[in-house]
Amino acid sequence: MIVSRTDELEALRSTKEANESRFVAVYGRHRVGKTFLIREAFEYHFVFQHAGLSPQEGGKTKKAQLEAFALSLKKAGLKNFQKPESWLDAFGLLEDLIDLSNEPKKVIFIDELSWMDTRKADFIPALEYFWNARMTARKDIVLVVCASATSWMMKKIVHNKGGLYNRLHLKINLQPFTLSECEALAAAKRIRMNRHQLLECYMILGGIPYYWDQLDKSLGLSQNIDALFFSDHPILEDEFRYLYASVFSAPEPYIRIVTALGKKKVGMLRDELLSETRIADSGTFSEMLSNLENCGFIRHYDEFCKKTRNKRYQLIDNFTLFYFKFLDQKPNDPHFWTNQLNTPVRNAWCGLAFERVCMEHIQAIKHKLGIEGVLTETVSWSCAGNPEKGLYGSQIDLLIVRKDQVINLCEMKYASAPYMITKKTDESLRQKISDLITETGTRYAIHTTLITPYGLVKNEYEGNVQAQIVADDLFYDPR
Repeated sequence: MIVSRTDELEALRSTKEANESRFVAVYGRHRVGKTFLIREAFEYHFVFQHAGLSPQEGGKTKKAQLEAFALSLKKAGLKNFQKPESWLDAFGLLEDLIDLSNEPKKVIFIDELSWMDTRKADFIPALEYFWNARMTARKDIVLVVCASATSWMMKKIVHNKGGLYNRLHLKINLQPFTLSECEALAAAKRIRMNRHQLLECYMILGGIPYYWDQLDKSLGLSQNIDALFFSDHPILEDEFRYLYASVFSAPEPYIRIVTALGKKKVGMLRDELLSETRIADSGTFSEMLSNLENCGFIRHYDEFCKKTRNKRYQLIDNFTLFYFKFLDQKPNDPHFWTNQLNTPVRNAWCGLAFERVCMEHIQAIKHKLGIEGVLTETVSWSCAGNPEKGLYGSQIDLLIVRKDQVINLCEMKYASAPYMITKKTDESLRQKISDLITETGTRYAIHTTLITPYGLVKNEYEGNVQAQIVADDLFYDPR
């Protein structure tokens, strides 16, 4: 049973109704549910289905990939053929298989396409010829290609400047689930969790359906997290290594970048990243940063009223953040997560992880604020202390700058009970507003906005907050 993905399912299924052949690309990060979506959309019925051979499983050479492709051709029903020595030969054999089919619409599904593009394989030119010269002359083909290597898909397929330029009829960048969708998935699996538990689970796993599918409905949340990561034989033991290796053909420099970013809550400037990682300043480094962004591991953000070419980058992937905090040096305790309840280390992580979840649900925040129809810009801002200028020194992780000349200054505070604004907290908020106005000269109205799981304790300072957003608001479902 598939949860959510209604629009994507409808779009994929409609390709079979077209009166011409269709070329479809589905991409998105590892474990996000691309293969499952495609199989569900076409009801597991394909004239041909193949998955590229993982480099970790011997798929580093053209020969190995062609042998795997030949096995898939044989399994699909092609008989008595000579093993292909090139991708032109391989796609020619695929056309022979297609000719044998009596299906009115012949769906071809090639998964993990990027793995097939090995060194000196001439894979893309062969794919271009197969589609342009052979399949577009027909009206009965749906070719669906898919890969977890989002950067490769963007460069070689989606934004191809050669023979596949402007050839795609449908492209789906499959996104992780929102909190609302994870709630629906948990309900479908009959996993009993309240929204606070769902929020904490999301802070660890993010919106990756595969991770949520590993949860055992007979276990509590803490027990499940121990089973996934900390038990003697954890279910996701090698997930970090496999995650980056599946997305990037040479994962080591990418891991160095996210490792550096994992040490800095506010992120790092590009120059700081270069110094920390000791990677050469080149177009390749810029491409790596872009690739990490396209895959949803990091983000770059603009700072309000600051124009600089030295962008600031921040690690935002929930699982990677959790890994660096608790798994990089894995504790020798099979019940580690259960035993971490209310410890300072866990509480500090909760604060950071909650901020990331809020940033992933800006649409829900805007809905609660009633500004979905207002043009906005989501930015961060900081300034150093300078007594001569009257600056205290501030870091604001989330500003929603609105066209109606209002700025929502968002403070994200994780708490397991209603949050109390103390005199010190109130003073800190007022100092941030003062710094923002003094440094930027903005004339926009500043609305202090508190985002916290259970809202605020009513006291003498609570009235200084213009808007409150609670965990329930983050579960907004726009459908």
